[in-house]
Amino acid sequence: MSDLLARHRAVIPNWVGLYYGQPIEIVSGKGCRVTDAQGRGYLDFFAGILTNMLGYDVAEVREAVERQISTGVVHTSTLYLIRSQVELAEKIARLSNIPDAKVFFTNSGSEANETALAAALVARNANQVLAMRGSYHGRTFGTVAITGNVSWKASSNDPFGTHYLHGADRQLPQYRDLTDTQLIDACVADLRALLSAGIHPADVGALIAEPVQGVGGFTMAPDGLFKAYKEVLDEHGILLISDEVQTGWGRTGAHFWGIQAHGVVPDMMTFAKGLANGFAIGGVVGRGDLLDSIRGNGISTFGGNPIATTAANATLDYVLSHDLQHNAAVTGEIIISGLKEAAAALSTIGEVRGRGLMFAVDLVDPATKQPSPQLAGKALEAARERGLLIGKGGLFGATLRMAPPLTLSEAEAREGLGLLTDALRAVDGEAAKA
Repeated sequence: MSDLLARHRAVIPNWVGLYYGQPIEIVSGKGCRVTDAQGRGYLDFFAGILTNMLGYDVAEVREAVERQISTGVVHTSTLYLIRSQVELAEKIARLSNIPDAKVFFTNSGSEANETALAAALVARNANQVLAMRGSYHGRTFGTVAITGNVSWKASSNDPFGTHYLHGADRQLPQYRDLTDTQLIDACVADLRALLSAGIHPADVGALIAEPVQGVGGFTMAPDGLFKAYKEVLDEHGILLISDEVQTGWGRTGAHFWGIQAHGVVPDMMTFAKGLANGFAIGGVVGRGDLLDSIRGNGISTFGGNPIATTAANATLDYVLSHDLQHNAAVTGEIIISGLKEAAAALSTIGEVRGRGLMFAVDLVDPATKQPSPQLAGKALEAARERGLLIGKGGLFGATLRMAPPLTLSEAEAREGLGLLTDALRAVDGEAAKA
């Protein structure tokens, strides 16, 4: 055990997970590559859990932050005007396509979702929330309550009633053989039944949903489901919140916001992760009347601070000026199609799925075809040994999930694909011998 690992275990709670049998310390980075404390280099396909959206040491972001630091002002609180905050809010409001939008900045996706829930429940005078099975929305009291993944529920105490809808749980026997249209019809019928006999619609504030479930293993509902859901919700005035913490800023390739795949504009969207390329930021953009409805005084000590919003402005400008949404579509297709081709010959892969630079591989026991967290763990290690950093998650802990920086080049996409398929073949060969 390294000295740093021993020190970590002595002072950090044991529920704070670390990857790998021998955890690594990342000490430097450039572009889409990082180096650990032992001098070993890696191609990064996980980007600090989708947060280093442009990669590492991006001059435009670094120089913008350095200019702000040189003023001597790194913090003021929201009690004072912050030019970079207003400029960023203007950009996000415009990009959201939400009419008369306003923006509130936080430090994380959890805080962003808390704010959206508060706005929805106050506006509706409600105490119930709809969420999706398999979902993850954060670590705070309210967001744990709406998380539909038991592995990430730190508490069974809920501040409001939560009711889980179907749509991203296509692996269930009653859904796996349905077409997209049939599945949407079945899910909408289930929602109507819930609102007519299970709960009173007037008590429901909102449906909150991830267009692509992040921690859930990049599973997703069929395109159009949330539009169909919103048609039912609109009959009762129930709001729709799209959790774009992992799907925003063009990561899915085809759309700037993940919810756009469903052909609907939500009432609110939450965001965080990659917006400031590693600096802590989150927020909610939504209808101005909804955000204005939150009662009482409100400020944020650190949310929307000058450093984070300066970094975010530079990051968002870079995404737009370099058309990184298109790059995500192109490089993502190289990787996803290559993985699907490789998977056809591997008995330990259950499914390959993804959109843009957001893709996943399910590992299964070759004999039973049941999810195999053990094989996923071996694949995680095998990828690292070959110089590739990836993530792991899913409802059963058996999914490899990957989301490289949006600046990934086509050459790096092919390189990463090669490293990953080699790791998967090694794990598959070992499983065949067992």
